[in-house]
Amino acid sequence: MDIGLVNIDKELCTGCQQCVEVCPVNAIEGKVGQPQSIDYDVCVSCGQCIQVCNSYAFENRENSHLIEEKRRDRGLLESVKEPVFAAFNKGNATKVKEALYNEELFTIVQCAPAVRVSLGEEFGLEPGSLTAGKMAAALRMLGFNRVYDTNFGADLTIMEEGSELIKRVTEGGKLPMFTSCCPAWVKFMEQSYPELLNHLSSCKSPQQMAGTIFKTYGAKIDKVDPKKIYNVAIMPCTCKQFECDREEMQDSGFKDVDIVITTREFAQLIRDKGIDFTNLKDEEFDLPLGSYTGAGNIFGVTGGVMEAALRSGYEMLTKKSIPNLELNFVRGSEGIRVAEVKLPKITLKVAVVSGLKNVVQILEDIKEGKCDFDFIEVMTCPEGCVSGGGQPKFILDIDRKNALVSRKKGIYKHDSELEIRKSHDNPFIKKLYEEFLIEPLGEKSHHLLHTKFVSRKKEEI
Repeated sequence: MDIGLVNIDKELCTGCQQCVEVCPVNAIEGKVGQPQSIDYDVCVSCGQCIQVCNSYAFENRENSHLIEEKRRDRGLLESVKEPVFAAFNKGNATKVKEALYNEELFTIVQCAPAVRVSLGEEFGLEPGSLTAGKMAAALRMLGFNRVYDTNFGADLTIMEEGSELIKRVTEGGKLPMFTSCCPAWVKFMEQSYPELLNHLSSCKSPQQMAGTIFKTYGAKIDKVDPKKIYNVAIMPCTCKQFECDREEMQDSGFKDVDIVITTREFAQLIRDKGIDFTNLKDEEFDLPLGSYTGAGNIFGVTGGVMEAALRSGYEMLTKKSIPNLELNFVRGSEGIRVAEVKLPKITLKVAVVSGLKNVVQILEDIKEGKCDFDFIEVMTCPEGCVSGGGQPKFILDIDRKNALVSRKKGIYKHDSELEIRKSHDNPFIKKLYEEFLIEPLGEKSHHLLHTKFVSRKKEEI
């Protein structure tokens, strides 16, 4: 069986077409009642099909060897005995486990913000439960040498992306500028609208910024040869492996992020190790590259990148404190939210787009010269990263919807409780620039933290 990042097992698919209904790019094909297939020239590997699939193999004595074979083909640990669903992603937990037992490697791990409000569901905790402290403890018990955080990368992204937006707005750059932290959205642009790629921010995602810093600045701090560093990213997203495998993502001199596992796979590793997750005592992330602000944390929900950027952008432009940190006008659910942000010398027109189908008209308007937005956030998944394809899944739709509401509340609650809530106020971000990067959009920052995107549009015959 030829396995890609996201797959549909034809032996298990019943043709219910729930996956067809949620696919944001119409990449799934097939007749009702018959096995479906994925058009990989169109697929963006978001994994929404995985989240809704409830067709699975009923294991019995006669077919147990076939089920075990499927689990191995999917990259699952031998200890995993969960149901084998028709829609699935190829996993990397086995590879990460092997790396953790390799004494020649210096293992570094980062966790995306959405993971800390969903991981607990795998161990019986209520959806939205904040498990950041338990997560850090579990990662150390698994054997990682450093427990850092994607949220640090998110704060760094705001410094670069916010500066890029200000430069484009004040110096006549290409507008509107789109966010570039969602790899499925970027892949969609490359495949369907490559002529508009110069509207994307040149910033790498927080995952990739963090990975680059871990193997450069972090290697110096940890006094380790970057050749020995094995960077693991734990993500709610099934497209993040595609992102870390991109040829462009080697600006550290090595592959910046070596491998990605999902929230579900993280839970599998915890169970495989026999860790009693619910009774773990909270621990902190390692400093300095595990430090983060509330702004970095809200990247996990739709509107979060926009809100974080506006918190810092306002102060970077006005040199004054922003009067209110809760920017409710960009918070919401699936669809498009539009707002005007009035600053002393300019008024920014911004949009937050959740769900790829909702961005198509905006892209068409840009092609026709009819779009007057300055800054647009786009997330592929309907509620942002909290609903990513690699998150814990629910069989019943009502349970899934309730969980997403709780995860979002958990993200915002964590933000509100953190002492520092603006990316540019993160003291370790400041130190990073002072000691290493020098300045946002500077020569070193541009080399390490920015990238170029490429056309992946299939040529018509």
